[in-house]
Amino acid sequence: MMGFSPETFALRRKAALGALEGSVLVLPSAPLSFRSRDTEARYRADSDLFYLTGVVDPGAVAVLRPGGDTGDFILFVRPRDSTEERWSGERLELEDVAEVFGADAVYSAEILAQKLPELLAGADNVYFRLEGGVGLENLVTTALSTARLRGSRTRAGPYAVVDPGRLLDRMRLLKDPEELDRMRRAAEITVNAFSEMLATVRIGLGEWQLEASIEEAFRRRGAMGPAFPTIVGSGANACILHYRDNSGIIGERDLVLVDAGAELDLYAADVTRTFPASGRFTDEQCAVYNVVLTAHQSAIQTVRPGATIESVHDTARNALVDGLLALNTLCGNREELIAEESYKPFFPHQTSHWLGIDVHDVGAYRCGELSRALEPGMVLTVEPGLYFPPSLVEETDYSGIGVRIEDDVVVTPEGYEVITEGLPVTVDGLEDLIGSRE
Repeated sequence: MMGFSPETFALRRKAALGALEGSVLVLPSAPLSFRSRDTEARYRADSDLFYLTGVVDPGAVAVLRPGGDTGDFILFVRPRDSTEERWSGERLELEDVAEVFGADAVYSAEILAQKLPELLAGADNVYFRLEGGVGLENLVTTALSTARLRGSRTRAGPYAVVDPGRLLDRMRLLKDPEELDRMRRAAEITVNAFSEMLATVRIGLGEWQLEASIEEAFRRRGAMGPAFPTIVGSGANACILHYRDNSGIIGERDLVLVDAGAELDLYAADVTRTFPASGRFTDEQCAVYNVVLTAHQSAIQTVRPGATIESVHDTARNALVDGLLALNTLCGNREELIAEESYKPFFPHQTSHWLGIDVHDVGAYRCGELSRALEPGMVLTVEPGLYFPPSLVEETDYSGIGVRIEDDVVVTPEGYEVITEGLPVTVDGLEDLIGSRE
């Protein structure tokens, strides 16, 4: 259960059960995935299942049904199997599973097909992700048809299959104190790992060496590993938004963009810093960097309850457009340039995304026609950037420069808390840290 208290999961299930009313929620584990042939990739638990139950093992299915004959929370798990356990580790007895996870009833997953129709019978709707790719789609739809057939004389449900996100996304968007504790710790690990990595930067290193440095520091400091594939882009590679190769050699005049974050107890941090390999920004690099820094700082100061995630983006975008005008990259009237989206070749992405169990966490960014208002307990990134790929600006002093600055921000009742603020962000702060380990 990753050190979370059983009471935390019980409170989350209570909230979900209250919202279900006469419906049923079916949440399976994430499927096993494979790197190649029969070689398994490192397993990563399903985020929704973990959020409500603490279960992180494959092959499990949780069913929540208010007022069910066998209780509100039923769990199906893989049974004991001495042969499989020699390969993949010991499993709990069913009665021990019930005690550990607080389930009202626990069954072998082998009888899920038999039990599911009776658990769905008479429900208004079934909350289940049909496109989840876990191989249960046919089983659930068959159970749904069986339950409908049994209730056909009374026109009993279930009537529809509904995406669980409609029930859970809002809950997951507002972090509880235990979640915020994990996220602050993940942020602290990330900040310290970045600081260690920056101190080792040298001209001529491979991008992969910085990747290895920061990911080793994540694990050494207690994280599960990276929350997402680490990006290390030097020179023009920094202009590739989701650069993945990390195969370049860091040159003398290169800026290096590193986008990385630790995962702790399934909760993610997500930080980006851009810095000169030489330890000193050139005039052109400094000019672009300070435009992005102004946008970054202005956008963070916009975060408060009642503000919208769109207003955070608009603040950053406006500052970036002003900067592009000052750099003589754009010409004209700010409002017209924004209306025409003339800035988008240089700033093609949004400023923020939600952060939590998933690095791009769940939660709608709009409520109907309106941008979602920020509330205490929400966590978002603030990550403006400017990118000048050579294919776009071959003839300018800024060609090949890519800058992004990203921090993680908690919305508080009073305003905001930058949980990654321990990592330098100014030109002077970064220059003091780069290559400081002799």
